[in-house]
Amino acid sequence: MFSRDIGIDLGTASILVYLKGKGVVLQEPSVVAMDKNTGKVLKVGADAQKMLGRTPGNIVAIRPLREGVISDYEMTEKMIKEFIHRVANFHISKPRIVICVPSGITEVEERAVIDAGIQAGARRVYLIEEPIAAAIGAGIDISKPEGNMVIDIGGGTTDIAVISLSSIVESNSIKIAGDYFDESVVKYVRRKHNVLIGERTAEELKKNIGCVYPMDEEKTMEIKGRCLMTGLPRVVTVTSSEMLEAFEEASTRVVEAIHTVLEKTPPELVGDVSSNGIVLTGGGSLVYGFDKLIYAKTGIETRIAEDPISCVVYGTGKVLSDIADMQDGTINLSRRKQMN
Repeated sequence: MFSRDIGIDLGTASILVYLKGKGVVLQEPSVVAMDKNTGKVLKVGADAQKMLGRTPGNIVAIRPLREGVISDYEMTEKMIKEFIHRVANFHISKPRIVICVPSGITEVEERAVIDAGIQAGARRVYLIEEPIAAAIGAGIDISKPEGNMVIDIGGGTTDIAVISLSSIVESNSIKIAGDYFDESVVKYVRRKHNVLIGERTAEELKKNIGCVYPMDEEKTMEIKGRCLMTGLPRVVTVTSSEMLEAFEEASTRVVEAIHTVLEKTPPELVGDVSSNGIVLTGGGSLVYGFDKLIYAKTGIETRIAEDPISCVVYGTGKVLSDIADMQDGTINLSRRKQMN
């Protein structure tokens, strides 16, 4: 009989679930579709994502997590419950759950995550900061007395942390990440081409030709949207150079946040980071050129972790083996170790 302990990467864009003894068993978009009249949940995950921007008046498709935190508590609870039921049948015993949260989360936001997990059917809920989980998932030995810098660029937040002795020494969490990049594309296409596009089209542009550092070869992509002059459908061609321009403000703010963390980090640990390099995780790190941009701006070797999207949930999965030593409630793993 395998353990019922579960690790969850509760992301703004997607949720990944790790079942102890089985590995990653679920990866779904963080979207819920519900009937406004009855309050009944109709679809969750990928099926609900297909409905975004395409629903009739009585059906609403929403993303209950925004900027790394719960914006719709009830929908988040229902979404977690649905995903837990998909991966674990626990009629007899309830599971213990470890949930990842941004490093800059407030105590009120922590409590909301814990309550949502309990209401969704967990026996106990434990929290771990995303940079810690990302570092563990990327294969970094965080227990050593040396500095490692991890940058987790997710859907709602970018978490930057310097880790030593299993704890976060210095960190910064900013609400500039995948969603913000998508919004930047929508605004840019509207301003430059006078065409309105949806979030999903913006995301496709980001994935296919998006870049924060000049590409060796220019890429183009045709997209469809609504002309703001005529109100009719219109096809426009967008280039990777335009995407670079669209992302300039967002990428600059990420680099500034990295500089801020480095400036506050003790000199010895900065020396370690310079030697060990910077590790990028999260789906946002897959935007072309993030590693090159950070190296150009800091002079520190930067690499993208293997399987960056799953790093956080793999790290959470590894923590499940130490779950007996963790405290539940609002104490995160690294804070617990600092207190002991």
